[in-house]
Amino acid sequence: MKLHDIDIKLIRFFRQISGPAARIGLFVVFFWFGGLKLIGLSSAAPLVRVLFDQTISFMPFPTFIIILGLVEMIIGALFLFPGSERVVIPILFLHMFTTFLPLFMIPHETWSSFLVPTLGGQYIIKNLVIIALVIVIAANLNPLPPPNRIDTTS
Repeated sequence: MKLHDIDIKLIRFFRQISGPAARIGLFVVFFWFGGLKLIGLSSAAPLVRVLFDQTISFMPFPTFIIILGLVEMIIGALFLFPGSERVVIPILFLHMFTTFLPLFMIPHETWSSFLVPTLGGQYIIKNLVIIALVIVIAANLNPLPPPNRIDTTS
């Protein structure tokens, strides 16, 4: 078998599994990390708490972290259902926006020096990979059908 033939077969294989692999990967990360928040074992909770203390004052932190965990679990679960992308992707992007806030709002927690993130900062920056993966999923969606137009000329 020629290298070119192997290349073609691998590309076809990866194209075939890319959608399910992306969805399962997103499910695992969001459901797992959300579940850890829900049961009080998330290593991200202290960083979330510092941002929470500076931004949200209308609910107790234990309530907020449970809601956050549930939202993350829902995001993960929705990626398992083809057809839910138009609902879950905007929710995910809103969530991603908020996860980047500590880089700017509490830099003492996320940067050890210029362009050197702390472990918490690295945890946040890796979300760029999640965003890229979601963009790939969105780029492979079928367009919505055009709206039905009522002919008013007759």
